[in-house]
Amino acid sequence: MGSWVCLPSGVGSVTVSGALPRRALSALLLQNPISLLPSYQFHHNRRRVCASASSGAKELQQQQYLRSPDLVGLEYADLNLTHKISEELGHVRIRQHVNPLSSSLSVPVEVPDWNQVFRDPTLPLMVDIGCGSGRFLIWLAKRNLVMRNYLGLEIRKKLVKRAEFWVKDLALSNIYFMFANATTSFQQLVSTYPGPLMLVSILCPDPYFKKRHHKRRVVQKPLVDSIASNLMPSGQVFIQSDVLEVALDMRNQFGSQPQVLKHIHEIDSSVLCDSEGWVLSNPMGIRTEREIHAEFEGAKIYRRIYQKQM
Repeated sequence: MGSWVCLPSGVGSVTVSGALPRRALSALLLQNPISLLPSYQFHHNRRRVCASASSGAKELQQQQYLRSPDLVGLEYADLNLTHKISEELGHVRIRQHVNPLSSSLSVPVEVPDWNQVFRDPTLPLMVDIGCGSGRFLIWLAKRNLVMRNYLGLEIRKKLVKRAEFWVKDLALSNIYFMFANATTSFQQLVSTYPGPLMLVSILCPDPYFKKRHHKRRVVQKPLVDSIASNLMPSGQVFIQSDVLEVALDMRNQFGSQPQVLKHIHEIDSSVLCDSEGWVLSNPMGIRTEREIHAEFEGAKIYRRIYQKQM
């Protein structure tokens, strides 16, 4: 279950009473921006954050609840993604963990005809490994229609099918989603792409906390080597996690090739980092869904950017 924000039932010019459906509440907030001066209390047992605010008149007793998925809806509202999903796909429930070492994911996927996939397959390519729902990549693609192409790789098939449905609904020709395990398919996919590989992102990958499951983590040496060898000169890798252990693991993997991949703070002093080299803000213009949930619950996001040397 997602986290909740408790909102007063009347703030400023907005007055609500009774329970509101999630979409109705999101629409209401979009039409009536609320400026909150929050005093937060985090209740670990209920995973709930209460934000209290005053309308300038009197405190109202009734409260409405906003879950963190609603915050995702608000952040991506301008995409206008349809909620009408095909009967074949049905309701999409996200299975949090899929074993990437299963036999069904051990075979590389077939390389698509890039001329059929993208309107212009010579454009620079961004690959998002573990793209989840695809909202993040769709948001980027919609803003860079003629500048670059986007490829999302995901091992949860229903998420891929829904993302494909959204792409078709939005009539985008510079983005493509694939049901594929990056560990086994990344090399043959990007090596056959006609244009340059300019950016690879791995954002909040499954942490697989148990030590015996660490081998399931997506960032392993073969994938790092493949990314480093296929990136164009000055191409970049953007990684992030809300789990420090996972962030450190990814840092160690990508930091193992300092002659090929340099951290951005060694190259560009304008990118602000903390004392340990973690990039302070998301450079992409919008947060991922996991990032929104994690920051809402008060977690820190650990980010690194690496750039390939000439």
